[in-house]
Amino acid sequence: MPRVLIIDDQKGVRTMMAMVLRVNRFEVEEAESGAAGLKAFAESSFDAAIVDIFLGDASGVDVIATLRERAPALPVIAVSGMTALDFMDQSPLLANVVCLQKPFRPNDLLQALRKAQAAAGELPAVV
Repeated sequence: MPRVLIIDDQKGVRTMMAMVLRVNRFEVEEAESGAAGLKAFAESSFDAAIVDIFLGDASGVDVIATLRERAPALPVIAVSGMTALDFMDQSPLLANVVCLQKPFRPNDLLQALRKAQAAAGELPAVV
């Protein structure tokens, strides 16, 4: 079962994403901050990550860059409710990050995950 790390400081958003993914046969670990997410990533392996761009303790862009330094082919979805995410192409560590604008429907999340998997070429399309 593919493992997905969700890093978002909004509990309701994390819970909704986790529920959608679990129903679709993903194992999920939730982190409420950038620091907690990076700690979880260091302690376990994940097949994909979903990262909020505006975290309370850190920049989601910096968190994604750190994840990609550790796992360059990691499929990543960047989530934001505040802004367009067209700046994500500014660093090689942010290449092929799939952007998802809040609010989104469950199917939008699954499509974004499929797109991130395809961009990374790492995960089987189980969704």
